[in-house]
Amino acid sequence: MAAAGAKLKIVMFLGSVREGRIGVRVAKFIQSQLASKYDITLLDPEQLDLPLMKKPLYLYEDRSKAPKVLVETEAKMAEADAFIVVTAEYNHSIPPALTNLMDHFAPMLIPGSVYAYKPSGIVSYSPGIYGGMRAAMQLRSFLSELGCLSVNNIFGIPEVHKAIDENGKPLNEHMEKGLNTMMTQLEFYARALKNHKEKCGLPQ
Repeated sequence: MAAAGAKLKIVMFLGSVREGRIGVRVAKFIQSQLASKYDITLLDPEQLDLPLMKKPLYLYEDRSKAPKVLVETEAKMAEADAFIVVTAEYNHSIPPALTNLMDHFAPMLIPGSVYAYKPSGIVSYSPGIYGGMRAAMQLRSFLSELGCLSVNNIFGIPEVHKAIDENGKPLNEHMEKGLNTMMTQLEFYARALKNHKEKCGLPQ
C-alpha cells in the first residue's frame, strides 16, 4: 500500500484547441499550484494531434497496428490515480476536441479500461459569468459513463481572462481557494480508491 505522503499521479486533460484558447492559462495555473504535491501529466489534444475518432484503441486486436500516439497516451493514463479535466464551453456544451481525445480509450464496461475506478475533478471556464458550468454539467455525465466519476465540487472560473494572466498567475483570491476545495475532495477519493484496489483488487 502506498504511503500516505506518496505523490499521487494525476493526468490532466486540456479540452480546447481553438485559436487563442485561454485553457493554456488554466493548465499553467493548475500545474504551478500542484506540481510540488502531485505528479502531473498534461494531455493536450493540440499537441497530440489525434486523428478524428473512427476506431478507438480498444478495437484494435493487434496493438502494433494502432497509431503509436494512442498506445503511448493510454500508457500514461493507465498510470494515473486520478484525472483533472479542464473544459471550455462551446455552444453550452463540451468541446469536441475533448470528447475526441477521451473517446479513443476504453470506457469502464470494456476490459482494460484506464478510466475505471478512478476519480476525476472538473475545471470549467468561460469568458462569461457562469464559468462554463453548462459544459461542466454535461461533462459530469460523460465522465460517469467512462467510469471516472467526478467529485462533487466543480472548480468553475468565470471571466477567465480576468482571473489568470498569460503565465498562469492567479489574479483573484477565488483561484487558489477554488482549486484547493476541489483537490481536497479529489485527493481523498483518489487515495481511498488506490488503497482499496491495492488491498482488494478490482471487481470481477
